[in-house]
Amino acid sequence: MASALNDGDLVTLRNRFKKGAEFLLQTSEDMKPLPRINRHSVFWIAAAVAVTYYVDFFSLLLHSDNINRWWLNVGLLLLSLCLSLALFCIVYLEWFKGISHYDQEYPAVPAITTAAFIAASCSLNLALWPLWSFLTPLLLFTQFMGAVMFVSLLG
Repeated sequence: MASALNDGDLVTLRNRFKKGAEFLLQTSEDMKPLPRINRHSVFWIAAAVAVTYYVDFFSLLLHSDNINRWWLNVGLLLLSLCLSLALFCIVYLEWFKGISHYDQEYPAVPAITTAAFIAASCSLNLALWPLWSFLTPLLLFTQFMGAVMFVSLLG
């Protein structure tokens, strides 16, 4: 293959790879941070607000008899576990203790949080399936993404 390319093509190819490697190896000081408010964030937040409003989410959650309350309570309990672990990592470990790499200090926390979130999302889908059927995962995912994007705007 090298014989098919002349020296000029090899130099051009090597320079292109060198520029790409230099770009990838730039430090964070060299790169300009992305803006907090962008189209992507605004889209997910607006979609979550629209879904919550148009499906009358909170009213149905409080007053509907079709919801499987046991799975709802399990899902909310697991979701509160996820939020508690996140607050533990962010507030206590990072702000008070000064540990920024808490996944290295406490390696079980990310695994427990991930498992609890997956179980919570399954439980909430099971609880709310009688209301919206196959649209339930889409509605919950849209609200989750809106919440994540809203939190990213805060900090």
